[in-house]
Amino acid sequence: MTLLLLEALGALVLLVFIVWWTMFSGRKKGELPDAAEREKQEEKPPSS
Repeated sequence: MTLLLLEALGALVLLVFIVWWTMFSGRKKGELPDAAEREKQEEKPPSS
């Protein structure tokens, strides 16, 4: 029974790691690239 629980825990850890890796791979500080652009646009006053 302990072996089954350890195996299930290992599978869960592997699943969480894979999801985390695919979500944040290649991002600077975990942010979406266009999120920084939206922040810059919000800081600028309207040009009209």
